[in-house]
Amino acid sequence: MKFNGSQNYVATQDLMLAVNAAMTLKRPLLVKGEPGTGKTMLAEEVAAAMGMPLLQWHIKSTTKAQQGLYEYDAVSRLRDSQMSMVAGSDTGERVKDIHNYIVKGVLWQAFTSEEPIALLIDEIDKADIEFPNDLLRELDRMEFYCYETRELIRAKQRPLVFITSNNEKELPDAFLRRCFFHYIKFPEADTMKQIVDVHFPGLKSELLSAAMKTFYDVRNLPGLKKKPSTSELLDWLKLLVAEDIPLEALQSTDNKVSVPPMVGALLKNEQDVTLFEKLVFMNQRNR
Repeated sequence: MKFNGSQNYVATQDLMLAVNAAMTLKRPLLVKGEPGTGKTMLAEEVAAAMGMPLLQWHIKSTTKAQQGLYEYDAVSRLRDSQMSMVAGSDTGERVKDIHNYIVKGVLWQAFTSEEPIALLIDEIDKADIEFPNDLLRELDRMEFYCYETRELIRAKQRPLVFITSNNEKELPDAFLRRCFFHYIKFPEADTMKQIVDVHFPGLKSELLSAAMKTFYDVRNLPGLKKKPSTSELLDWLKLLVAEDIPLEALQSTDNKVSVPPMVGALLKNEQDVTLFEKLVFMNQRNR
């Protein structure tokens, strides 16, 4: 099977090639790119297109690799053991079986699935540097050992693994060698129009053109701390439509400082708003 895009996700040719290459090589697909460029949604759409269930593991700064394999709930077992000593308690048999206190992580679930499955490890760069190193063997050999139950958990079939990163930290070379890599570039205007059309199929072309020009003008300003992303453009367009903002509001012809309506959907801090106002003012004064 090959991924050829979907109705809900506009995938460029190089992105589709990357997904299919990772499936051919049977390696995790490591996807990097700016926040808001559709890295997480890619895994969701590929899984849906392939008819696969999707398991998601959203990484936090405190996440440990062991949590993706399994965790042994020793506290619950101790509590149940104490309860089993109480007259009338029926927890004795449960305590004897350690399997009742093994909390299976997403990798265990993915490895033991009877059907082909997709696995998303989202924002791996949020965890500490040892996190990807700790997953090297498991992702490479598709197996791990559970010491508490003394059993080897081996993948019945190799899951389709997606790993996303916002490039906040460099990943270890040994980890990178085991992945197929793709960087999602920020969409050009033509691709962006296709993305917008998926979400707003009935949007008037004049409004879309004016909004796109304003969006890219804002995004291309030098010195921005936080460039607006695709998701922020979609939020902004949703507001423009909901508030029925007239086209003229995006096409100011006077000599006053012109800031787009509801610019808070695009610019997310006061420094960027101030910078934009100054540059617009300077541009209009030099006309």
